[in-house]
Amino acid sequence: MTTRTTPGPRERLLAAAKDLTYAQGMAVGIDAVLKQAKVARRSLYEHFGGKDGLITEVLRVTSAEDEAAYREALEAAGTDPRRRLLAIFDWLGEVIEQPDFRGCRYLAAELALADPDHPGHAVTRDYHRRVHELIEHELRELGHPQPAAATEQLVLLINGALAVGANHPATNPAPGARQLAESIIGGGRRRR
Repeated sequence: MTTRTTPGPRERLLAAAKDLTYAQGMAVGIDAVLKQAKVARRSLYEHFGGKDGLITEVLRVTSAEDEAAYREALEAAGTDPRRRLLAIFDWLGEVIEQPDFRGCRYLAAELALADPDHPGHAVTRDYHRRVHELIEHELRELGHPQPAAATEQLVLLINGALAVGANHPATNPAPGARQLAESIIGGGRRRR
């Protein structure tokens, strides 16, 4: 039995597209992706059917990774829903401080993919829905009087922090967003 030590063309295409679409945006040329992946154009069509399929798969893979990161931030904060929700903003602060931070991949994709029928939009919508559900679950556990409305407000703060952090790299808006989140979350009472 032989073990493959070098990633195959599919994995290299995904890795290259993941890096380049985040660093340069969804409009990155496919030739740049092929060059970084060191694969022939035929591999792109063979594994993904074209650039749209590759972008959609990148969004699917990264959305699962990013959802897992949200869950890890929640879990690391223990069992108190208030602390768990605030931990999201602490984690965002760490993410935004990374030198290669470029903002939210999914918001950027939604803006860059002009075709409303692009399959990537379904992936980004699903990702945002799952993040909403995570946050709303914590607010319900907290006993917040308006969990749906508070979820919308917290998601707005998250997206705002990601956008400002990307556009003004010298600042980190996460601590300010966390303070605002405290006032939104503060109205809840933990269920017993």
